[in-house]
Order: sequence, then structure tokens, then C-alpha cells
Amino acid sequence: MSADILPPFVRHLRNPASYPHPAAEIRLVQTHISYVLLAGDFVYKFKKPVDFGFLDFTTLARRRHFCGEELRLNRRLCPTVYLGLVRVAEKEGGLHLEEGGEESAGVIEYGVKMRRMPEEGMMGEVIRRGELSREMLDRIVEVLIPFYETAAGDEAVREFGRAQAVAVNVLENFEQTEGFVGGPALGPAQFEKITGYARKFLTRKELFDARIAAGRVRDCHGDLYSANICLDNDQVHVFDCIEFNERFRRCDVASDVAFLAMDLDFHGLAGLSDHFIERFATRSGDQTLDTVLNFYKCYRAYVRGKIGLFTASAPEVDEATRARCQEQAARYFQLAERYAGS
Repeated sequence: MSADILPPFVRHLRNPASYPHPAAEIRLVQTHISYVLLAGDFVYKFKKPVDFGFLDFTTLARRRHFCGEELRLNRRLCPTVYLGLVRVAEKEGGLHLEEGGEESAGVIEYGVKMRRMPEEGMMGEVIRRGELSREMLDRIVEVLIPFYETAAGDEAVREFGRAQAVAVNVLENFEQTEGFVGGPALGPAQFEKITGYARKFLTRKELFDARIAAGRVRDCHGDLYSANICLDNDQVHVFDCIEFNERFRRCDVASDVAFLAMDLDFHGLAGLSDHFIERFATRSGDQTLDTVLNFYKCYRAYVRGKIGLFTASAPEVDEATRARCQEQAARYFQLAERYAGS
């Protein structure tokens, strides 16, 4: 990746001397919406000035606002990981990393400061080592149950569980990927099968209404999969929830847990996926989870495929990342097609 494509403040923060604490080696990780810098015992996350329709980070004020939301919302599940806000300011002819999210002269960017979690405990790494167990999934369930029980579920939240509200998210995905149909990751026949299945399911309004009546629509996490879970000895950290758009976070609990179940399927762990859902349904008393599970699995697989396409098409990513994201997007769309046929 060419460093001159990066914003000046990111290039500055790739220098260990930019930090007020030891940081022998700086690692930059990019997503389609963020720059993430791993620096010593801490992680600094900054939002890219992008507008995808479903999120808008194009102004400094909006990025500052959503950094605050990221901190507030993620402290629900990770109070010891999300430490506070930071700002990068231009002073005395140079850039400086400062604590706090206050507005002040010379600020050019805001970010979130986190405690760095052990990489060997990241769920993706645990999966890659072949060490994920039923007991680990049971621990995740035990964290999720009280979270959902206490998460907001008032009338304003419940409205996001109605069929017409869910349709906004589902159909938006299809609209945003139409330009990629016929490319290497998403074929026309796949697109027709997945969209046809989803549109037909969305007509079953009684299923969505029943889930609302059962109290299953909550202010959830919104991005519950292995990349956002750390198994830190006896602790479970579920981090990086959706802060940028409440309609992706306020949803049926089934949509949240379907994401992790889909992710386990994606990694070839269908048995563990089934165990996770069975355990969650039993512990939560959710007797109708299976009526909407495949629909939400299909939705989540398609979302991951879409994000892969977005990342692959970003001009600042390197060729290796581009190729990997294209390949993963294709696999996600294949999985969505499989759910659409079941």
C-alpha cells in the first residue's frame, strides 16, 4: 500500500514517536470505513470521511459525534476496553495526538482509544487454530442473554422489527450491489435467487409482528460475528457494535445471533453453529427463533458479501487485500444463496 494515499494524520500516527506511551511497532488495519492503528497496549480507531448512504462520515463534526456514539454504545458490553476519545490537532507546525474529544482550535480528526485485547484470543484466531469449543460458545451466550434482556426495547425500538422496516435494510443491500452483478463475486442467477427469496419472506408480516409481540426486538449489537469477539481467558469481549446507523442495530435479536451462526457456517463449523443457536434459544426461552433464522442468516451473509465488494473497490487498498475481499465476497454470496434455497 502506498503511504502517500493515506491522510497526513494517519501517516503521522504510523510513527511510534507520535504516541505518549511505548509503541515499538505500529500496525495499520483498514476497513471500508475505518483506519485502525495498533500501537503498543492500545488501539486507536479513526473514521474515514466516506458516505455510503447508510452512513455518512463526511464532516469532522459527524465523525466526532459518531466517535462519541461508538464509545457510549460499546461500553454496554465492553466497559473496560473502550477508554475514551482522542483528537489529532495541528499545533506549532506539527500534528499531536491528544486525549479527549473536546472541540478546540487546530483539531483535524477525532478517534476512539481502546485497550488492546490479546490477539491470540480473537475469535477469528481461535477458529483458525481449530480451538473453538462448545464451552466457549456457551460463555458467549451467557454474556449475550443479560445484554439483550436489559437492552432498550421500547416502542421506538420495536418499530424497527416490522417487516417494512426490515425491508428497508434488506432491499438497500440489493440496490447497492446491482452494479456488481455479473462480476467475479456475484452472478445474475445468484442475485435473482437471493432477492426473490428475501422479497417473498418479507411478505410474511405476521412472523415479524409475532417477534415484536414476544419482546424480541431490541437495541442490539448489530455486528455480532467472530471479528468482533475476543475470548480473553475467562472474559468475553463483544466489541465494535454498529454506532453509525440505528436501523442496523435496532433489530430482532434473531438477526444478531444469526450473524454469528452464519459466520460459523462460513468457517465450516456448522455443528458449532447449531449448538450456539440451540443453546441461545434454550437459555433465552426463544421458542420461535427458528422461524426467522435462515432469513436473517441470508441477510447477514449478503451484508458481508457487500462489504467485501466495497472494500475491494476502495482505491486505497492494496492488491492483495482487493483479491482477498473479492474471494471472500464470492463465498458469502454462495452462502446467502444456500440459505435462500433452504
